[in-house]
Amino acid sequence: MCNRIAFFALSSVLFSPVASAHPHSFITLVTTVMTENDQLTGLKMQWTMDEITSADLLYDAGNAKPDSPVWKKLAAEVMANVLGQHYFTEFWHNGKKVTFNNLPPEYGLARVGHQAVLTFVLPLAHPQPLKGQTYQFATFDPTYFVDMSYDNSSDAKLPKTLASLCKISVKTPQPNEDTLAFAQSLDKADAPPEDMELGKQFAQQVILQCQ
Repeated sequence: MCNRIAFFALSSVLFSPVASAHPHSFITLVTTVMTENDQLTGLKMQWTMDEITSADLLYDAGNAKPDSPVWKKLAAEVMANVLGQHYFTEFWHNGKKVTFNNLPPEYGLARVGHQAVLTFVLPLAHPQPLKGQTYQFATFDPTYFVDMSYDNSSDAKLPKTLASLCKISVKTPQPNEDTLAFAQSLDKADAPPEDMELGKQFAQQVILQCQ
């Protein structure tokens, strides 16, 4: 079974007949840049899973109240798998990867209608300067089993304190026809070669530029 399913701590996922190619699950992203003392400290993330992907998590939660041990246990299981994949995120500055802390200062899992929503803070290992700097980051499943994307460019956000200093934009890639055809040829039991980095080729890039 593909380890993308394990990442959500789901026991099984049902797919519609038309979803025979990658991706099989969908997550909508909302990300807010976090700062402290004029330095970049991390990202606050909100991942909304599609209804089918959410189904098992919501079933396990049952009618438990939001602050119950049931939700806390589910959140811890999901977060552990996210941490095992380095938050499914790459962060770059001047051509070098920015490292993360392994322990998020906060995280939680909730029900919103028929969807499960994971929220957490991705902390940078070290605060980064903002003035005159450009950063780039992307959140993606390397196998492209799960599509992780922003519905709108406005879903990559700046805090009000940075509105006059920085701008943020989302760049959506345009994979070539061969890459698209390969992704469409994979069924739910297939995984692309790791060195192909299929998911990265479909990953939206968020660019943060500060004066």
